[in-house]
Amino acid sequence: MAPLTRRAFVAAGLTAAVGSSFRVFGAQQAPADLAALTLGRASDLVRRRDVSPVELTEACLRRIETYDASLNAFITVTREQALTAARGLEAELADGRWRGPLHGIPIALKDNIDTAGILTTAASGVFQTRVPEADAEVVTRLQNAGAILLGKLNLHEFALGGTSSVSHFGPVHNPWDLERHPGGSSGGSGAAVAADLCLGALGTDTGGSVRIPASCCGIVGLKPTYGRVSNHGVIPMAWTLDHVGPMCKTVEDAALMLNVLAGHDARDPVSVDRPVDDYARGIGAPTPQLRLGRPTAGFFENLHPDIADALEVAIGVLEGLTAGVRDVAIPAAGSVADVWNAEIYAYHQPWITASPELYQAPTRALIQGTESASATVYAQARRHVDEVRRDIARVFEEVDLLITPTQRTPPGPIGGGPPAPNAGRGRGGRGGRGRGGAPGGGGGGLNNTAAFDIYGLPTISVPCGFTSEGLPIGLQISGAHFDEATVIALAHAYEQATDWHRRQPDLS
Repeated sequence: MAPLTRRAFVAAGLTAAVGSSFRVFGAQQAPADLAALTLGRASDLVRRRDVSPVELTEACLRRIETYDASLNAFITVTREQALTAARGLEAELADGRWRGPLHGIPIALKDNIDTAGILTTAASGVFQTRVPEADAEVVTRLQNAGAILLGKLNLHEFALGGTSSVSHFGPVHNPWDLERHPGGSSGGSGAAVAADLCLGALGTDTGGSVRIPASCCGIVGLKPTYGRVSNHGVIPMAWTLDHVGPMCKTVEDAALMLNVLAGHDARDPVSVDRPVDDYARGIGAPTPQLRLGRPTAGFFENLHPDIADALEVAIGVLEGLTAGVRDVAIPAAGSVADVWNAEIYAYHQPWITASPELYQAPTRALIQGTESASATVYAQARRHVDEVRRDIARVFEEVDLLITPTQRTPPGPIGGGPPAPNAGRGRGGRGGRGRGGAPGGGGGGLNNTAAFDIYGLPTISVPCGFTSEGLPIGLQISGAHFDEATVIALAHAYEQATDWHRRQPDLS
């Protein structure tokens, strides 16, 4: 039976509950297509045993079978492993064991995150047969919490770009317009969540690669503080800037995933040994006392007219939820390319030297271009990262959170094409943009996202509108180091005050 759309709800109870320990749910309890559930809603139903992990997994697998041929979000689908895990987790529930909010929840992973015994390719011919022997730390944490792995998601090759159009396995398509890219580099993650192929996903973010596809696909993408979530077992782009973060349908879902992901890992040299908050406490936390800052340094300049209009409206909503919004100066982030060029080449040197033909042509050219990275420039830029991560903390003596657009322009056509028009509006100054060998964005690029990787701040993108062509727009909220809870509080308050997150692409 073909799966129903996300908007369809049952008029009568489903009768095919898996096992007598699960009740048949009624008309107002869950959508007919279980894959349309948010992670939080699905978790409630599983805990009450109104829905089984097997039912959820089968619903997502049906969506993948029906729609992924047009989206190309998945590189590998682990169907049998997922169903086996779902049956085991269902049995645990029958025995009275519940691991927590992720118990029985089907998720998927960006394919630069190692999975034991499962192909992990980074979307490259270089690693097309690579099968790790061990899981990344984030995978271990998710599975220990009861999450079910549906498979591995497509991305911009080696995370070296912002469109997910360059991949050994072909480009990822945006669910809102199949001719557009979904952003990158975690484009498969963004497309899969937006299209209800999974209930949550992981991405990685070095210059914006969680937040860019979140903005382009109309979902939530959360980049935690640098060092808050382990990078152990994740194929690096640039060690100094790499982050792992959840990509979800709602802010609550992202908080529930972060609760599992966050924490010290001795195997990761940049992991921070610091107590972990209960990030879900940010859901529903009061926001009227929060002071919001609008950075004057370039983040609001050259915006597409629809994005400028959407941000003006969003800021008006935020002013009503908080103590107000005011302009604030923040330290110049510098160039991400000066940091990552040398680190990109250092990682790729063995393969780009021995087998350059295995890379896609744009990736090969980019990596070869980083070979000439200056040691002096790198040393100075790396020193600047340490300094600016210290200096940005002073900004949060004046304000509690920073507000910017996530992207300056909507997602463009797959494979390029003319740039989207921009309004020339905004404020002067420069954002944290890359240059030289920096991977590009194509949906506003790295202009508004990369600075926050340099700062190492927790940053979230939430939907805040649509263009006249029906393409999603993202609002970016950033907080002080390790203050994810406050970021989540405002993001959730904004989400509940608007209905942008309730809109879904029509794939029928």
